[in-house]
Amino acid sequence: FPCISDERVGRARIYAKLDKLDFAGYMEAIKKGKSYVSDGYSHLIDFSVNKVALGESNSELQVKANTSLNVAVKAAGFLTEKQDEIGAIIAARTPYQSPYWHIERARIGTSRMIPVELIVNGSPVEKKEILADGKWQDVKFTYPISKSSWVAVRIYGSAHTNPIFVIVDGKPIAEKKSAQWCREAVDQCWKMKKEQIRPDEKADAQQAYDHARKVYDDIIKKAN
Repeated sequence: FPCISDERVGRARIYAKLDKLDFAGYMEAIKKGKSYVSDGYSHLIDFSVNKVALGESNSELQVKANTSLNVAVKAAGFLTEKQDEIGAIIAARTPYQSPYWHIERARIGTSRMIPVELIVNGSPVEKKEILADGKWQDVKFTYPISKSSWVAVRIYGSAHTNPIFVIVDGKPIAEKKSAQWCREAVDQCWKMKKEQIRPDEKADAQQAYDHARKVYDDIIKKAN
Protein backbone atom coordinates (compact mmCIF):
# COMPACT_ATOMS: atom_id res chain seq x y z
CA PHE A 1 0.00 0.00 0.00
CA PRO A 2 1.30 3.49 -0.79
CA CYS A 3 2.47 5.86 1.90
CA ILE A 4 0.46 9.07 2.19
CA SER A 5 3.62 10.83 3.30
CA ASP A 6 6.79 9.89 5.15
CA GLU A 7 4.79 9.84 8.41
CA ARG A 8 1.54 8.28 7.19
CA VAL A 9 0.95 4.77 5.91
CA GLY A 10 -2.21 3.01 4.72
CA ARG A 11 -3.42 -0.52 5.37
CA ALA A 12 -6.61 -1.64 3.58
CA ARG A 13 -8.98 1.28 4.13
CA ILE A 14 -7.50 2.35 7.46
CA TYR A 15 -4.92 5.11 7.64
CA ALA A 16 -3.13 6.45 10.69
CA LYS A 17 -0.81 9.33 11.44
CA LEU A 18 2.19 7.67 13.03
CA ASP A 19 4.64 8.79 15.65
CA LYS A 20 6.98 6.07 14.40
CA LEU A 21 6.96 4.41 10.99
CA ASP A 22 6.98 0.76 12.06
CA PHE A 23 4.37 -1.87 12.95
CA ALA A 24 4.40 -1.08 16.67
CA GLY A 25 3.94 2.63 15.98
CA TYR A 26 1.17 1.89 13.49
CA MET A 27 -0.73 -0.28 15.99
CA GLU A 28 -0.29 2.29 18.75
CA ALA A 29 -1.75 4.97 16.48
CA ILE A 30 -4.74 2.75 15.68
CA LYS A 31 -5.31 2.10 19.41
CA LYS A 32 -5.34 5.85 20.07
CA GLY A 33 -7.83 6.45 17.26
CA LYS A 34 -5.44 8.36 15.01
CA SER A 35 -7.15 7.04 11.91
CA TYR A 36 -9.85 7.37 9.32
CA VAL A 37 -11.48 5.04 6.81
CA SER A 38 -11.34 5.70 3.09
CA ASP A 39 -11.91 4.13 -0.29
CA GLY A 40 -8.40 5.29 -1.24
CA TYR A 41 -9.57 8.08 -3.55
CA SER A 42 -10.04 10.61 -0.74
CA HIS A 43 -8.23 11.42 2.50
CA LEU A 44 -8.88 13.31 5.75
CA ILE A 45 -5.85 14.07 7.94
CA ASP A 46 -4.83 16.44 10.75
CA PHE A 47 -8.39 16.53 12.11
CA SER A 48 -8.71 18.66 15.25
CA VAL A 49 -11.32 20.45 17.35
CA ASN A 50 -10.22 23.58 19.23
CA LYS A 51 -6.64 22.45 18.58
CA VAL A 52 -7.20 19.05 20.23
CA ALA A 53 -5.92 16.61 17.62
CA LEU A 54 -7.55 13.28 16.87
CA GLY A 55 -5.93 10.59 19.03
CA GLU A 56 -4.42 13.04 21.51
CA SER A 57 -5.74 13.47 25.08
CA ASN A 58 -8.00 10.45 24.49
CA SER A 59 -9.59 12.41 21.63
CA GLU A 60 -11.53 14.33 24.27
CA LEU A 61 -12.26 18.04 24.69
CA GLN A 62 -13.91 19.61 27.75
CA VAL A 63 -15.97 22.78 27.11
CA LYS A 64 -18.88 24.78 28.49
CA ALA A 65 -22.30 24.96 26.85
CA ASN A 66 -22.55 27.07 23.68
CA THR A 67 -18.80 27.10 23.20
CA SER A 68 -17.86 27.75 19.59
CA LEU A 69 -15.93 24.80 18.17
CA ASN A 70 -13.19 25.50 15.66
CA VAL A 71 -12.84 22.37 13.53
CA ALA A 72 -9.96 21.89 11.12
CA VAL A 73 -9.04 19.09 8.72
CA LYS A 74 -6.88 18.63 5.64
CA ALA A 75 -8.91 17.03 2.87
CA ALA A 76 -8.08 15.69 -0.57
CA GLY A 77 -9.87 13.67 -3.19
CA PHE A 78 -9.35 12.67 -6.78
CA LEU A 79 -11.97 12.46 -9.50
CA THR A 80 -11.56 12.52 -13.26
CA GLU A 81 -12.47 15.89 -14.73
CA LYS A 82 -15.40 14.33 -16.58
CA GLN A 83 -17.51 11.51 -15.19
CA ASP A 84 -17.25 8.42 -17.38
CA GLU A 85 -19.84 5.71 -17.92
CA ILE A 86 -18.61 3.51 -15.06
CA GLY A 87 -18.55 6.49 -12.70
CA ALA A 88 -22.14 7.34 -13.62
CA ILE A 89 -23.23 3.75 -12.92
CA ILE A 90 -21.55 3.78 -9.50
CA ALA A 91 -23.05 7.17 -8.61
CA ALA A 92 -26.55 5.96 -9.53
CA ARG A 93 -26.42 2.88 -7.29
CA THR A 94 -28.05 2.79 -3.87
CA PRO A 95 -25.88 2.69 -0.72
CA TYR A 96 -26.75 -1.01 -0.45
CA GLN A 97 -25.15 -1.92 -3.79
CA SER A 98 -21.42 -2.40 -4.32
CA PRO A 99 -19.01 -0.74 -4.46
CA TYR A 100 -20.26 0.56 -1.11
CA TRP A 101 -17.40 3.06 -0.70
CA HIS A 102 -16.38 5.00 -3.80
CA ILE A 103 -15.67 8.67 -4.41
CA GLU A 104 -18.06 8.70 -7.39
CA ARG A 105 -20.81 8.56 -4.76
CA ALA A 106 -19.53 11.89 -3.43
CA ARG A 107 -19.30 13.67 -6.78
CA ILE A 108 -21.66 16.65 -6.86
CA GLY A 109 -23.69 16.18 -10.03
CA THR A 110 -21.22 15.68 -12.86
CA SER A 111 -18.80 18.31 -11.55
CA ARG A 112 -15.41 17.62 -10.00
CA MET A 113 -16.55 18.94 -6.62
CA ILE A 114 -17.10 16.83 -3.50
CA PRO A 115 -18.59 17.73 -0.08
CA VAL A 116 -16.63 17.70 3.16
CA GLU A 117 -19.15 17.50 5.99
CA LEU A 118 -18.99 18.21 9.71
CA ILE A 119 -20.73 15.42 11.62
CA VAL A 120 -22.14 15.88 15.14
CA ASN A 121 -23.65 12.82 16.83
CA GLY A 122 -24.02 11.09 13.49
CA SER A 123 -25.75 13.90 11.60
CA PRO A 124 -24.24 16.36 9.08
CA VAL A 125 -24.50 19.93 10.39
CA GLU A 126 -22.26 21.89 7.99
CA LYS A 127 -20.74 21.33 4.56
CA LYS A 128 -17.91 22.75 2.48
CA GLU A 129 -17.23 21.83 -1.15
CA ILE A 130 -13.73 21.17 -2.47
CA LEU A 131 -12.28 20.42 -5.88
CA ALA A 132 -11.29 16.75 -6.13
CA ASP A 133 -8.07 17.36 -8.05
CA GLY A 134 -5.82 15.37 -5.71
CA LYS A 135 -4.43 18.42 -3.88
CA TRP A 136 -4.60 18.93 -0.11
CA GLN A 137 -7.01 21.63 0.99
CA ASP A 138 -7.49 23.16 4.44
CA VAL A 139 -11.14 22.91 5.46
CA LYS A 140 -12.48 24.68 8.55
CA PHE A 141 -15.82 24.77 10.33
CA THR A 142 -17.19 26.80 13.24
CA TYR A 143 -19.98 25.21 15.24
CA PRO A 144 -21.65 26.22 18.58
CA ILE A 145 -21.97 23.12 20.76
CA SER A 146 -24.86 22.90 23.25
CA LYS A 147 -24.56 19.33 24.57
CA SER A 148 -21.95 16.60 24.85
CA SER A 149 -21.38 15.11 21.41
CA TRP A 150 -19.00 13.17 19.23
CA VAL A 151 -17.65 15.15 16.31
CA ALA A 152 -16.19 13.84 13.06
CA VAL A 153 -15.63 14.81 9.42
CA ARG A 154 -16.62 12.83 6.35
CA ILE A 155 -16.72 12.82 2.58
CA TYR A 156 -19.98 10.93 2.22
CA GLY A 157 -19.52 7.52 0.66
CA SER A 158 -15.74 7.91 0.43
CA ALA A 159 -14.02 8.79 3.74
CA HIS A 160 -14.82 9.27 7.43
CA THR A 161 -12.62 10.21 10.41
CA ASN A 162 -12.72 8.71 13.86
CA PRO A 163 -14.51 10.97 16.38
CA ILE A 164 -13.32 13.59 18.82
CA PHE A 165 -15.50 13.55 21.94
CA VAL A 166 -16.66 16.99 23.08
CA ILE A 167 -17.82 16.92 26.71
CA VAL A 168 -20.07 19.85 27.60
CA ASP A 169 -20.33 20.89 31.27
CA GLY A 170 -18.99 17.50 32.34
CA LYS A 171 -22.07 15.61 31.13
CA PRO A 172 -21.80 12.29 29.27
CA ILE A 173 -22.70 11.87 25.61
CA ALA A 174 -26.22 10.45 25.47
CA GLU A 175 -27.73 10.60 21.98
CA LYS A 176 -30.87 8.46 22.00
CA LYS A 177 -31.05 7.85 18.27
CA SER A 178 -27.42 6.69 18.12
CA ALA A 179 -27.81 4.49 21.20
CA GLN A 180 -30.91 2.84 19.76
CA TRP A 181 -29.06 2.12 16.51
CA CYS A 182 -26.18 0.57 18.46
CA ARG A 183 -28.57 -1.44 20.63
CA GLU A 184 -30.26 -2.90 17.55
CA ALA A 185 -26.84 -3.58 16.01
CA VAL A 186 -25.85 -5.68 19.04
CA ASP A 187 -28.92 -7.88 18.58
CA GLN A 188 -28.30 -8.20 14.84
CA CYS A 189 -24.63 -9.05 15.38
CA TRP A 190 -25.54 -11.74 17.93
CA LYS A 191 -28.16 -13.18 15.58
CA MET A 192 -25.62 -13.50 12.76
CA LYS A 193 -22.69 -14.80 14.82
CA LYS A 194 -24.07 -16.91 17.67
CA GLU A 195 -24.13 -20.14 15.66
CA GLN A 196 -20.48 -19.67 14.70
CA ILE A 197 -19.24 -19.39 18.28
CA ARG A 198 -17.62 -22.46 19.82
CA PRO A 199 -19.86 -24.20 22.38
CA ASP A 200 -17.30 -23.78 25.17
CA GLU A 201 -17.08 -20.03 24.45
CA LYS A 202 -20.78 -19.30 23.92
CA ALA A 203 -21.58 -18.54 27.58
CA ASP A 204 -18.80 -15.93 27.76
CA ALA A 205 -19.92 -14.46 24.44
CA GLN A 206 -23.52 -14.28 25.66
CA GLN A 207 -22.35 -12.46 28.79
CA ALA A 208 -20.39 -9.94 26.72
CA TYR A 209 -23.34 -9.25 24.43
CA ASP A 210 -25.70 -8.91 27.41
CA HIS A 211 -23.30 -6.38 28.93
CA ALA A 212 -23.35 -4.39 25.68
CA ARG A 213 -27.16 -4.49 25.65
CA LYS A 214 -27.28 -3.12 29.20
CA VAL A 215 -24.84 -0.31 28.41
CA TYR A 216 -26.97 0.90 25.48
CA ASP A 217 -30.26 0.40 27.38
CA ASP A 218 -28.91 2.63 30.16
CA ILE A 219 -27.88 5.33 27.66
CA ILE A 220 -31.32 5.22 26.02
CA LYS A 221 -33.02 5.69 29.39
CA LYS A 222 -30.83 8.68 30.28
CA ALA A 223 -30.93 10.36 26.85
CA ASN A 224 -33.30 13.21 26.10
